[in-house]
Amino acid sequence: MMTVSTMASTQALTIGYSPCPNDTFIFYALTHGIIDLPGMELAAPLLEDVETLNGWALEHRLDVTKLSFHALGHVLDEYCVLSAGSALGRGCGPLLVARGPMDVCRSRPLRVAIPGRLTTAALLFRLYLSSWSQAMDGPVSRAPGMAQERPQAMDGQVSEAERRLRVSRAPGMAQGRVELIEMRFDTIMEAIHRGEVDAGVIIHESRFTYGQLGLVCVQDLGQWWEESTGHPIPLGCIAARRSLGGERIAVIDQAIRASIDWAFAHPEACLPYIREHAQELDPKVMLDHIGLYVNDFSRDLGLEGTAAIAAFLKRGRDAGILPSAPQGLGWEEGSTPGREYL
Repeated sequence: MMTVSTMASTQALTIGYSPCPNDTFIFYALTHGIIDLPGMELAAPLLEDVETLNGWALEHRLDVTKLSFHALGHVLDEYCVLSAGSALGRGCGPLLVARGPMDVCRSRPLRVAIPGRLTTAALLFRLYLSSWSQAMDGPVSRAPGMAQERPQAMDGQVSEAERRLRVSRAPGMAQGRVELIEMRFDTIMEAIHRGEVDAGVIIHESRFTYGQLGLVCVQDLGQWWEESTGHPIPLGCIAARRSLGGERIAVIDQAIRASIDWAFAHPEACLPYIREHAQELDPKVMLDHIGLYVNDFSRDLGLEGTAAIAAFLKRGRDAGILPSAPQGLGWEEGSTPGREYL
């Protein structure tokens, strides 16, 4: 069995993922000594909000990390996508919600909360807006308590994610400017309910509970993506440092897949760990969350999954939000015989 180190070690493999039920379900067996990781020692995992992990990836902080696909587009020179552990699917995308129909005659900017500027939800919402009008320059505002400085990388490309969008008229939205307000994902619904923002893009467990606050779905952004492209929506992935080398990355990838298989075979054993870290403790919500976000794509992206990711990143680049990337999605060519990465 592998050893999970609780001591700092230059040899230990550093790993981070979110406290959401899909990630704790996926990683339970791997991080609790049930799945072997030959030739490597695993440091104690760091469980953080995905936007925190996105920021850490800009600093190249972890060896293996959960990332939003938006953030991945900024760090492909340093990280590659593993074939196991991703969250893709149909009917599982972010939702744009509000207290009611939006006033299309208002004169002031529409304030829309996003769950972090490097989240897939933020990029997807911007692509949705740009499908109706031309994006314009401007900063993203930050909600109280958000960090005032974020790491800059990729020769300033990350600042491309900090824009205020102008729309001529999107369905249900006012003519004029849309101001994006960065907030933690778990504070967005309450901010809408209190009237601090006009609308918000929600993710994770929130898609199951927004109705409890009397909020309504203005646009299912995942549905918009599926209808626009025909692809499943790529939400988040597990990425590994390219410097680990193809052989070690392949072992890590196989171990994560084995961890997923073990979790599906022993779901009850995972539940205490999942419940310990979940934002929403309702058992049905937790199980619905896992059922929606852990699927066949989580075991293996396959050609359909990699095509969806490539399409998402290409749209981000075409919109001028993501930088061009000379690197492909996967690790070194030839390290995974028979697997095609775009």
